[in-house]
Amino acid sequence: MSEQRTFASIAWTQKGKVTRRERFSRRDGCGDSVGATAGADRAALPKAGNGRQPLGLEKMLRIYFLQQWFNLSDPQAEDAIYDSEAMRRFTRVDLGEDVVPDETTILRFRHLLEQHRLTAAIFDAINGLLTEKRLLLKAGTIVDATIIAAPSSTKNATKTRDPEMKQTRKGKQWYFGMKLHIGTDRKGRVHHVLATPASAADITQLPTLLHGDEQVLYGDQAYWKEADRQAYEARGVRYRVNRRPRGKSHPLSERRRKINRARSRTRARCEHPFHVVKRLWGFAKVRYRGLAKNLARAQAMFALANLYAVRRQLLPAGAACHL
Repeated sequence: MSEQRTFASIAWTQKGKVTRRERFSRRDGCGDSVGATAGADRAALPKAGNGRQPLGLEKMLRIYFLQQWFNLSDPQAEDAIYDSEAMRRFTRVDLGEDVVPDETTILRFRHLLEQHRLTAAIFDAINGLLTEKRLLLKAGTIVDATIIAAPSSTKNATKTRDPEMKQTRKGKQWYFGMKLHIGTDRKGRVHHVLATPASAADITQLPTLLHGDEQVLYGDQAYWKEADRQAYEARGVRYRVNRRPRGKSHPLSERRRKINRARSRTRARCEHPFHVVKRLWGFAKVRYRGLAKNLARAQAMFALANLYAVRRQLLPAGAACHL
């Protein structure tokens, strides 16, 4: 995209109001994310030949990020670039000069990321950036999980549900779908994410969510296990998982309930990335079939959620953030 502007883009620049979408795309920390991820694995990218020339990596990454933030399908992403000047400027596409990627190109790029596990590389690259800037801490870990719903209907081409999704009960309500498990630092920045069927017990994924350098561990009652408490404390890790009652006939004492409430004030910070990913960016339902594709999407979204959480710290000195 060159510096030369059309009359329409000049008029858009001189408008009186800055929209929320434009403000978000300006101040989301994406400059750091694109820089950190553009070199993740260039060997997996298509090479220029005699046929149709591949579009730039940075442009396709920006489009992919827009899909996550605004919960867009591949056709919706193509339409959004045509419809929105704010999105065209963020993706650095000029209708008069550049080729606008169609939905098939966007689909193939997404499949490329999934096939070569590049979303995991993006997640690691961004976390490496935050660790370098001392914005991702390793002293403690908070673990939690959330259910992502999947279509339970069999009114589709195959007349079947997604075989990798399962059913589970939470309270008195039944859910069908997958479960995302995360490990965060004590400020809520995600350092591990994995996906399982919804029926998987939270506590079975605990070892996979730890990086090994923890000094303290927080979790809700689903992660409590007396044998784990003894094992972690023997290793010097303070076990701050909420204790659960032994049964209806043995409720927690008032002292134990107060301890749980005090621990929950710290543990609640791991709910912040779930709020961003599920409520602000719309990942409350799966878009694709299978755990692998949805895990790839989750890795990208939690990487961007980490950037969103530290967006003010990433701004240059003296800059203002209006989000």
